[in-house]
Formats: sequence, structure tokens, C-alpha cells
Amino acid sequence: MGAPLALIRELDSSIEHATDIRRAAMLRHLTDLFIVGAEQYTQAEIDLIDDVFVRLVNTIEESSRALLAVRLGPAVKAPPKVLRLLACDDAIEVAAPVLTQSECLDIPVLVECAMTKGQDHLLAISRRKIVPEPVSDVLVVRGDAQIVLSVAMNPGAKFSASGFDMLVGRARDNDELTSCLGTRPDIPPQLFKRLLETASAAVRAKLEAEGTHAKHEIARAVDTATAAIQAQTIASSERYAERRALVQRLMEAGELNEAKLEEFARMGRFEEIVAALSLMASVPADIVERTVADTQAESLLVLAKAIDLSWDTTLSIIVLAARRFKRTTDDIEKHMAAYERLTPTTAHRILDFYRLRKAAPSRKQ
Repeated sequence: MGAPLALIRELDSSIEHATDIRRAAMLRHLTDLFIVGAEQYTQAEIDLIDDVFVRLVNTIEESSRALLAVRLGPAVKAPPKVLRLLACDDAIEVAAPVLTQSECLDIPVLVECAMTKGQDHLLAISRRKIVPEPVSDVLVVRGDAQIVLSVAMNPGAKFSASGFDMLVGRARDNDELTSCLGTRPDIPPQLFKRLLETASAAVRAKLEAEGTHAKHEIARAVDTATAAIQAQTIASSERYAERRALVQRLMEAGELNEAKLEEFARMGRFEEIVAALSLMASVPADIVERTVADTQAESLLVLAKAIDLSWDTTLSIIVLAARRFKRTTDDIEKHMAAYERLTPTTAHRILDFYRLRKAAPSRKQ
């Protein structure tokens, strides 16, 4: 890797004095070097290449940025800083290839784009191969009719319970969206029934004839039973109430801090961790519990960054969750990199969205 990296450093040193045409040529050359050697570069080398990419992207015209996005969008491995820069570009021609295709984008970056950008950006996100729940929830709230239909039609989109609830509400008087939702095998049974109640006669007949929901009736019965068991969370248990009272006293005494969280995690005191994070972040305990239990850990990273936890303490909580839910910690390095890239501003914005959504009055069933 010595020769290519020497060339990359040379490119870096000559950016400032290069012409626009020369910078565009440098960008193409750098992209070639990265794509060819991506699998062999170390993380330190990728970081260096990433910094040079960012410097170049900030100096080139839209057409060159768009070409870079087209090439990096489908890449299995891509420099994270420039990828975020392209995804958040105001020009949809630049952002779309990355927002639609890149599997290297973190959930916080996707949520940030979904919360701050225009409808064209949201439409691109809705067409991703996989759309995680935190992202789809924002699309359903902010997206226009085209975006909502697009994400509802996407088999790779996952929706939270409240996300489905909002979708059913938006499907009223919209036959196309109602028909689309009615054929999704993952729509909760009670919401499917509510969907039928407001569906037009033609759509209701179509859904009942197709029987998609009936095909999944047995699987749903199992899922519903499982969900009912899981719904009895620690947040509603007497044991949790005792632990929360303890943590509340610590907070009132000014003793609830990062060191105490670290101690709770080290001792395996899960209830205290949930109660402490809930109080420190002003987020309901059930949301915190789901956040800590999330196998992807991105939501936990957002919560930790928003209350300014160090990576070491965040890691302790991730490890505790892994032990409790019997899963591996193979992605620790990836989580650490994502945590370092996540800004407090973005974390606070995402957390505010969940607070507002939780505080919003629920629709009548």
C-alpha cells in the first residue's frame, strides 16, 4: 500500500493550488485507488483517504460530486465521512445514489437526512433495500403521499408499532395505500382490522379475496403471543419500581453520574441501567429498554451520545445488554466508529423526535 498512499498524500498536498479541472481529475484518480484497494487498506489508511475525499468534495462542482456518489453508492466498503457528506448534499443528484444504495450509512445519518432534507431525499431513502424502523418512522411522519406509499410498498422496510399506526391513519381515503398495507404480512392484526373498517368496498373485497392476511394468521398468532409476553417489560414490574426509586434518590442527591452507570453495568444491574438512562435522558423507560435491547445498537449509541457518555461507559452497557439477551459483541469496532462519527447535535435531534412522538396523543382504536 506504500506507493498508492504516497500518491494520496501528494494529492492531498496539491489540492489547495489545483484548478477545478485538476481537482475533478484528482477525485477520479482517488476514487479509482480506493475502489481497487478498499479491501486491503487498514482503518488508518481509510481515514487518510476519507479526509482527502472530504477536502476534494468541498471544492468541486455538483457534476463531479454526483459522479463520485454514483461510484461510491453501491460500494461494499466506503469512507464514512465523505459518504455522509454526499448523503446530506442538498443536490438530490448527488445524494440519491448514496441514500438509495449505500449499505455503509449509519442509521443516525439516515435519520438526520430524513429529518432535515426535502421530499426528494426522503423518496430516495424510502427506496433503500432495507429501511430500519427509526428511519421509516420519520418517513411516515414527514413524507408526502408518494413517499409514504413508496416505503409501504418496500418489502425491506420495517415499521414500529406506532409507525404502522400512523400508516393506517394516513391510509384513510387512500385506496392505493390501503391496498398496499393490507398485503403486508407484518401488519399487526388489530391494525389490519382497523384498515378494513375504513377501506372502500372495492379494496376490502380485494384484500379479503387475496387472503394475504389469512395466510399469515397462524404465524401472527404466535407472534402476538410472543409480543404479549415481551410486553410485560421490566418497566411495569415491582422490581423495576424499586430500582427506579433508588436511582431517583441518587439523582436527587447529585450522585447519578457516569461513574455510577459504569458501576451498574459492571455489576450487571440491568434495571438500574434502564432507570438511570430514562431519568438522565428524560425518555420513558419502555423506550430505553427497547433501545438497550436493540440488536443493532444504533439507538443506544444515539441515547449515549445525547447524554454525553464516554465510549467506555457506552461499551459497558452494550456488553451488559449482550450478556442479558445472549448475543455476540462482534461489531464492537463498528459501533465505536459509528459512535465517534455521531455528533451530539444529531443525537439530540433524534432523541427529541422520539420524545415528541411518545408525547403525541394516540389515535383511537
